Amino acid sequence: MAATARNRLARETSPYLLQHADNPVDWYPWGEEALARARAEDRPILLSIGYSACHWCHVMAHESFEDPETARVMNDLFVNIKVDREERPDLDRIYQTAHQLLTGRPGGWPLTVFLTPDDLVPFFAGTYFPPEPRHGLPAFRDLLRRVAGFYRSHREEIRAQNTRFLAALRSLEPEPAPSGRALDAAPLEVARRQIERDYDPSHGGFGPAPKFPHPTHLVRLLRHWAASAAHGEPDARALQMLTHTLDAMARGGLYDQLGGGFYRYSVDARWEIPHFEKMLYDNGQLLAVYADVWAATGRPLYRRVAEETAAFLLQEMCAPEGGFAAALDADSEGGEGAWYVWTREAVHEALGDEALWPVAEAAFGLDGPPNFEGRWHLVLRRGPEALARHLGLDAREAARRLEAVRERLLAARGRRPRPGRDDKVIAAWNALAIQGLARAARHLDREDLAAAACEALDFIRARLWRDGRLLAVWKDGRARFPAYLDDHAFLLAAVLELMAVRFRREDLDFATALADRLLEGFEDREAGGFRFTATDHERLIHRPRPFADDAIPAGNGVAAWALQRLGHLTGEARYLAAAERTLRAGWGLLEQSPYACGSLLDALEERLWPPQLVVVHAPAAALPAWEAALRGYAPRRLAVRIPLEAADDLPGPMAAPAAARPDGAAHVCTGTHCLPPARSPEALAGLLAREAAAAAAPPPPDP
Repeated sequence: MAATARNRLARETSPYLLQHADNPVDWYPWGEEALARARAEDRPILLSIGYSACHWCHVMAHESFEDPETARVMNDLFVNIKVDREERPDLDRIYQTAHQLLTGRPGGWPLTVFLTPDDLVPFFAGTYFPPEPRHGLPAFRDLLRRVAGFYRSHREEIRAQNTRFLAALRSLEPEPAPSGRALDAAPLEVARRQIERDYDPSHGGFGPAPKFPHPTHLVRLLRHWAASAAHGEPDARALQMLTHTLDAMARGGLYDQLGGGFYRYSVDARWEIPHFEKMLYDNGQLLAVYADVWAATGRPLYRRVAEETAAFLLQEMCAPEGGFAAALDADSEGGEGAWYVWTREAVHEALGDEALWPVAEAAFGLDGPPNFEGRWHLVLRRGPEALARHLGLDAREAARRLEAVRERLLAARGRRPRPGRDDKVIAAWNALAIQGLARAARHLDREDLAAAACEALDFIRARLWRDGRLLAVWKDGRARFPAYLDDHAFLLAAVLELMAVRFRREDLDFATALADRLLEGFEDREAGGFRFTATDHERLIHRPRPFADDAIPAGNGVAAWALQRLGHLTGEARYLAAAERTLRAGWGLLEQSPYACGSLLDALEERLWPPQLVVVHAPAAALPAWEAALRGYAPRRLAVRIPLEAADDLPGPMAAPAAARPDGAAHVCTGTHCLPPARSPEALAGLLAREAAAAAAPPPPDP
């Protein structure tokens, strides 16, 4: 039997595109070859966007793209383009917005969009379509014929719609702050109320099912609570909403109770059954959140989850050549979630010790009905203390037996066919992982996590930084695609976070290079803020300025926050001014829907209350002692510990004064107000404690 002919996607590196290389569809990657053919033949473009870990992308591929008859219709009527949304977030962002404008509903993946060939404007959009009519959706083949017929017979109507569509895209730009309008704290307070409005008091989290973790909401609640506590009036409700949500996620099915790490989202309101893909960007963000809340509260559960999530990243997500892989698939042999779910018989066989069965049964609810298609997805029904009471055991013995259950089940799961892993190294997502590891290294006192973060950053700098330009993706020895706003902004924030753990001069140089590239290539100097693509990027139908958070923080919010911090650290006014222009550019959205702009709110908070800058200069061997004085959650503190051996020729406040030699000293400044140097770690700890007490004291009465 002759081998199946492969289409043009066989030359790509994207695992998602390669999944479609054997389709009978005449797929093209996005590029001039496909676009030129569409123009020359006056054919509409069928644009299909997805990613390798996407369950419904696999379903549509099996049902339609692998079907010869469906492929024949596609090939006869369209130029067919397949895009990996992780490689081309610029295209995904534009055409997801198009879906919402055309249908009035949020999009998703797979995204199916039909474009006019001469201007690439969408005239029809949807997501998944089945092979036969069901759930109110037309059969995909019927839809293809109807769309192609509509394109041939309704040209003028399509042209008019395209004109209206482009105008609608332009209208999405937020209104800037009026000239002379002072930025104030009102959006911070409104966001706190809006988050509480969406809070689920029964199960934690925000909004109904499907329920996503919303890391930026969690960060906002934590920072709000910390700010209120620093002023002597802690917002207990904010902390309760935060901890309830973190507890529910950690004990529920959103968290992998055996291997650590978080799945993408929960399909139910109780956090019980997830969509089983695991994404690097979720785990990087949630690692940082749990580490921060551990530092703020000291609750052991949060430390355990942070440590297990970090272990998941290091054990499961390290890419072969360096950096971190993008995702683990939702599917494996046996279907969605097959690698993760259990039968009672499989649990018995894996444990191999009848004494452990009652522990597994009680801890994971195996004495109740199955919760996933006749099997059990593990949810922690009883923690060690409740387990001890239920089984009449000592608490330590219950914890020991529960850990033995976990270890044996994890070992048995490891012998199953594993889900696929997308080994693309994406700069922006690696930055989120680096930031999470650095934050965890600092709060958990884990030098190995700092080393892993440094190694990942060094990989990005060596493989994706070329002649002062950043590339977005590394796969199979190839660096590809000009990097986007998120890549630059997230990397800048990650470098700053890593510098708080380990100061390396090359990291500071990289941070300033990233900041300068943001200002030169991405900033809209007329409107303020940053465009998602650079000025020399491929020309598309729109250059958005993202201010609202999505599954990841908004590039403008992170850029403003990181530029402000770098400006304070280096004394470079250009960075501070660009951050303020960004806040003013997004002010209309901040006033209208601040809870959707958590990352921009973080920048606003630090614009209104500049961070406390702590610069320690000391011999390298003495730096760990100084670190002890800086422990704890202090979101408005920016601290770096610089070895005296590396302190020459540093900019601004980072320059080592003579007072630092030879034993070291710490300098503490807030805005333009600086305190006398602290000449020992103990003196620094006392100084910071006095500053915190002064901030919490009530103001003096009016004379």
